[in-house]
Amino acid sequence: MKVLLRKDIEGVGRRGDIVDVAGGYARNFLLPSGSAQAASESTAIQAAAMRRSRDLRDAKDLESAATQKAALERQTLVIPARAGDKGKLFGSVGPTEIAAALAQETGVAVDRHQVVLAEHLKELGEVSVPVKLFGDVEATVTVSVVAQD
Repeated sequence: MKVLLRKDIEGVGRRGDIVDVAGGYARNFLLPSGSAQAASESTAIQAAAMRRSRDLRDAKDLESAATQKAALERQTLVIPARAGDKGKLFGSVGPTEIAAALAQETGVAVDRHQVVLAEHLKELGEVSVPVKLFGDVEATVTVSVVAQD
């Protein structure tokens, strides 16, 4: 079934795209949630307008992501955590803590899902952590986990 996407849906398409999806997926999820509408010949004009506005918004977001990348890579992020004598943390430092520290120290608000960690940080020291800002723009933030007094 052909549908016009009204929202970005991962694995399916972006806003303004006319895509072919399974009929059940369209009837049971996309159409009731308002994420898509059934495509017809008249929706092609609407799809073109949606793509134009998406492209303009994406260009603006790409510029702001490049600015944010420069701000994030300039400084080292210091996160205090409780640790034992041998440098092992009592807990761990995860994406939530890193995102909160980024917002507090740099003023750049990122979602915890944008912080890419293979596993939580469990030792004191410095680590380079990638942060996906927008599309292909990825900043590498230096995170320094220090012992809390």
